[in-house]
Amino acid sequence: MWNPVTAPASLRDRAYQTLKRRIVEVDLRPGTRLVERDLAADLEVSRIPLREALRMLAADGLVLLVPSKGALVATFSPADVADLFDVREALESLAARLAAQRATAVGVSALARRLDEARAATAAGDRPRIAAANAAFHAEIIEMAANPLLTTLTAPLAARTEWLFHLTASRDPGEQCSEHEHLFDLIAAGDAEGAAACAFTHVTAGRELSVALAESWSDPEFDPVLLASGRRRTRKG
Repeated sequence: MWNPVTAPASLRDRAYQTLKRRIVEVDLRPGTRLVERDLAADLEVSRIPLREALRMLAADGLVLLVPSKGALVATFSPADVADLFDVREALESLAARLAAQRATAVGVSALARRLDEARAATAAGDRPRIAAANAAFHAEIIEMAANPLLTTLTAPLAARTEWLFHLTASRDPGEQCSEHEHLFDLIAAGDAEGAAACAFTHVTAGRELSVALAESWSDPEFDPVLLASGRRRTRKG
């Protein structure tokens, strides 16, 4: 039975999840204009839940809302990438330390499954699947850290981190998988300081190439007001 109270939230959440996935998986590239009329028809929702979904995506840092003009997929400039790495280096090394200190059989088993998923994706050469599996591996370490404040702090970064993994899919997946295997071994062994150092080195290893790759998808003359008010419709990458 239709519920007038819960139905709008359900439509909002469906629109949010669908658009989030399209952005993170780079079906919608950074800077793409998001036309409400087109999106509402495509997602089969009215503009009210769609606008709520766009506000949620803006809070995630995935969408830029231009007052009185419209919305577009947020940019991910080299400076944005560098900022993300600054935060990841600090928080992910902390997460690895805590995960090793607080590792349980259940937690280690869950992390092992994530690692197996990444190995299988790497062996198959499935780059979108590799990006998702690597993001899930890092998220599992946050879960193992068992620190609610850390979880709260890293939650807004999760989508942007996976987005970055998809945008930088040309990085050597075999090397990343090998680094994850080493990090897993340290966490499973309860080596807190070793895990923290490994996590820091692992995150830092991707910085230079990721910043360089950001040059290829960012526009130094990007004007959000001009783009949001333009005639270019929503398009896939």
